[in-house]
Formats: sequence, structure tokens, C-alpha cells
Amino acid sequence: MISDMIATYLGAEFFKLQHGETVVAFNPPSKESKLKSSRFGADVVFVTLHDSDMNGSDTLGFGDRQGFLVDGPGEYEVKGIFINGFISESMYGGKKRINTIYRLTLDGMEICFLGALSGEIDKKIIEDLDTVDILFVPIGGEGVLDPASAYKTVLQLEPKIVIPMHYGEIGGGDALKRFLKEGGSEKAQHVEKLTVKKKDIEGKEAEIIVIDPA
Repeated sequence: MISDMIATYLGAEFFKLQHGETVVAFNPPSKESKLKSSRFGADVVFVTLHDSDMNGSDTLGFGDRQGFLVDGPGEYEVKGIFINGFISESMYGGKKRINTIYRLTLDGMEICFLGALSGEIDKKIIEDLDTVDILFVPIGGEGVLDPASAYKTVLQLEPKIVIPMHYGEIGGGDALKRFLKEGGSEKAQHVEKLTVKKKDIEGKEAEIIVIDPA
């Protein structure tokens, strides 16, 4: 039986992805952050930036499920998930810092998570990213991509599905509206959770789907 991948947005840049029994998480806030967190067991925890708003991997251990931490550039394989981390820059917090862009294969889908990216992606990295099925892109400005730059990045990477993040309480109040306007999708699909499998994304071209924060 083929399982769906289910993506849940927990605010800021915090996501939970589940495929079958496997759970992965991106950029959970730490206990020192003012951002709302959520506790659950994750098999793999991705941290793109060493900042209290995004490096709370210790909050996602639950029972026997203590997640493997991926927190920098390189190649990894965890629980059959193939992962590549690419170095990039972020100005989140008002100073230049290393941000890691992650590409991973889950259920045959190529997922790219840009994290707190603030500038253009190196052309070599764009080539290495190759096919992107689902792209998680920050849109809120103030140390990350603003809506216009975020959509320019979308056009460069040519994903099938685009999931905006880093807006609302952590980014510009009207960032989502401006990003949707950039993409000509003022009436983009809103979902409580994204439930998808490989065959669902065939033929799509940069379709923006807004996952409402849980």
C-alpha cells in the first residue's frame, strides 16, 4: 500500500512531514525562542540555521524516537532518506550567517527546503538541486527573501509545488498577500495539511499551496 506524504505547518519555518511511520521535522524553535513550539517524536530533524528560532532539535525527542540531527552541509542517508545539504547565506537576526539548503528524496518526491535563505542561490547549487518537486521558500523579508525575491527564486528552481513559509508572526504581515500577487495566485489553494503522493504532482508547474499554520 502506497502511503501519502502529509506536511503540517507549525508556524515560522517549523514543519512536520510524515510518510508512513517515518517523521521528519524542519527548523523547530528552541526553548529559548519566543515562537510557539510543538512536541512530537521525529526520526530526522533538519536545522538550517543555528538560531534559537530554528534549532530546537532537543524538543523533538519522544519516548524511543530520538531524532537524528542534520544541521549542516554534506551528504546523509537516514532511514532510507537521501539528503544533500548546500551552504548558503542568511541575514536572519541582522548578521550574515551560514544557512543550509536541504534537498531530500521522500516517497520518490524531490523536496527542497530553503530555510532562512536571504540572497541568491549559487548557480552551481541550482544545477545540483536539479529537479525540485516540492519547494519550501521563505517570503517574509527581514533577514530572509522578500516576496519578490522569493518568487524569483521559485522561477529559477522550477518546482511543481511551492509552499511559502516565514511570514506572519516571524515576517512581514502582508508578505503572503504580496507573494501570492507575485505568482498571480491571489486565490491560491489553502489547506490545513498537504496530503500528496508522487502521482499527484505530475504536470504541475509552480503551483502555490498555502498550508495554514496548525
